[in-house]
Amino acid sequence: MITLSGLNTQQRQAAEVINGPVLILAGAGSGKTRTITYRIAHMVYNLGIPSKEILGVSFTNKAAKEMRERVLTLLGRGKMRGITLTTFHSLGVRILKEDIDKLGYHKNFSIYDMTDQFGIIRGELKRYNAEKSFDVKEIQSRISYLKNQGVGCEDYQNSKFFDEDDPYCIAVEHIYREYEDKLKFFNAIDFDDILFLVVQLFRDNPDVADKWSEKFKYIMIDEYQDTNHLQFELVMGLTRKHNNLCVVGDDDQSIYAFRGADITNILNFEKNFPGAKIVKLEENYRSTSPILKLANEVITKNKNRRDKTLWSRKESDKQPLLWLTADTDHEAEIIVEQIVKYQGLGRHLADFAVLYRSNTQAQPIEEQLRLSQVPYTVIGGQKFYEKKEVKDLISYMMVLLNPKDQMAIRRILNVPSRGIGRVTLEKYLTSSEEKKVSLFESMRLDPGLVPKSEKHIKNFTELIQRHKENFDVRPLNEAISLLIDDIEFFKYIEKQYDSVKQVDRRKKDVMTFIESAERFVQFQKTHATLKNFVEKLLLQDSQDNKDEDEDDDIRKNEVTLMTLHSSKGLEFDTVFLIGMEEETIPHKNVIKLGEDISEERRLCYVGITRAQENLYMTFCKERKIYGKNLVRHKTRFLEDLSDANLFTLQDRTEFGHLDNEEEIEEYKKSKFQEMMNLLDD
Repeated sequence: MITLSGLNTQQRQAAEVINGPVLILAGAGSGKTRTITYRIAHMVYNLGIPSKEILGVSFTNKAAKEMRERVLTLLGRGKMRGITLTTFHSLGVRILKEDIDKLGYHKNFSIYDMTDQFGIIRGELKRYNAEKSFDVKEIQSRISYLKNQGVGCEDYQNSKFFDEDDPYCIAVEHIYREYEDKLKFFNAIDFDDILFLVVQLFRDNPDVADKWSEKFKYIMIDEYQDTNHLQFELVMGLTRKHNNLCVVGDDDQSIYAFRGADITNILNFEKNFPGAKIVKLEENYRSTSPILKLANEVITKNKNRRDKTLWSRKESDKQPLLWLTADTDHEAEIIVEQIVKYQGLGRHLADFAVLYRSNTQAQPIEEQLRLSQVPYTVIGGQKFYEKKEVKDLISYMMVLLNPKDQMAIRRILNVPSRGIGRVTLEKYLTSSEEKKVSLFESMRLDPGLVPKSEKHIKNFTELIQRHKENFDVRPLNEAISLLIDDIEFFKYIEKQYDSVKQVDRRKKDVMTFIESAERFVQFQKTHATLKNFVEKLLLQDSQDNKDEDEDDDIRKNEVTLMTLHSSKGLEFDTVFLIGMEEETIPHKNVIKLGEDISEERRLCYVGITRAQENLYMTFCKERKIYGKNLVRHKTRFLEDLSDANLFTLQDRTEFGHLDNEEEIEEYKKSKFQEMMNLLDD
């Protein structure tokens, strides 16, 4: 038996309700992962529910991995075998791998990333001499948004999103159709297609939806407040044959509307799933009571929310502090001064986070940290698998898996250089369109189309065919190493870069890539196929804060800098929440457009609830924005509190070098005494 005695009353209630729709309203730091983990263990161990009938879905690979590890600890490998704990997009790929042929695709489809998408769109704009008239990123962004709203290219013109007076809408209407045709011709889909096509598959083939609904009889969705229209449709399809849906979320932490997240999915849960049971997790295990009192007061000003109040057994006499600073540079100075002071007391730098609404706020903090020689990391840098050399190798593998993948072929055709020029490529592209065959097939069937390039074309097609066989018979990491040696990839890197340091770094990236393949082989064993490895790399979720394989140890002695959006789900002993000003949070664009500021308030709430013991907030009298010093005012989120004693305001403009009220009072007394002595003289 798995005992639930270690859960609090509300957590236990949530873990024990198994049948029918359940909404677990899990406030920040309320132990939701522990609750879900024990719920799964209870289902398998105590109730005897078959593991293969359980599906748990999260948003990020990191969250799914943590869930698997915790369930494994409770159940052991034997009883856990068969449980599916995955992300939305990984689940979507699994469904498409079985049934995408019903939509007219082959099952060995490629998944295109942003660079590939830009390439297709740029090509279409070029065809119509419109490359300078329209921004490629804007068109891709609009197509992505439409797919996440469930709007296909054939429906766009008649949708609410089409405006005939907007030149971009006219361009998107045309490019969207051409873009989709190209993808299908290349037997490729983009990241947004994963869920878009699954929903289409379920809609057009109810028997397929029934099959998956019967397979997964018990479904759990994490971070339900972040689901969008397509994810909601997918959940509806998966629950067609039963009503056993448990969703976990917190409407107060819904901060991803810009990604298409629809807060009404969680607010209307009972309406969409009648008879739903609601369980609130309000005991917070992360933050002290003073921090939570401030957070509660801030968020209760939002009208359209579910009523809940976080509380904690962690009492403290440390109130949140609001520092008034002179300007942007002064703000950075006193923050780093405080960190250095704590560091001198033996505190780990990993205990500190600086959070901000916009990336533009980070530069002064970075400069001051460098000046003070304090190690730091900025969350949100380039991901490992997006680096050039790594992407080159992934493109080789995508061609080995799907020779129809034209974008991948074009990327690697001259990596390393093979003397295949643009004119030769254009001739093969024209030939492939005329003969209605793929680019690779055109090259393979007619290597002498351009006589002077015949040898190079032959070498390329034979290379692909040779290594396709290698990957079929050799271990993944060994096959990758053979490919790297065959194309003399390290020599290519040496010729590409002048700096020895850059060459070494790029080579190290390649070696790290091989090592990741080795780990994949060790972990997956018989499932360590090229196809599964490439899918793992391409499905690294955009919401993951860092690469899954990154060694956590390298950040153990670094201050963390990140946006409020990136901070959700994380916690730090000490948080510096900077720029608590009007037009910073809430953001000036939201104010200017007269939009609802509810999500901005939720962002503020998320920032506050990242702090465990110490919360420092700052606002400047003047802030440098794009080179201009502008007068700032305290954010309304602190101005409109009904209890002004929830935080302590410290004017650091005069006492910037002092840390607390006692030191300031002593300083004032000494200054007063100095003045009296002068008067006596």
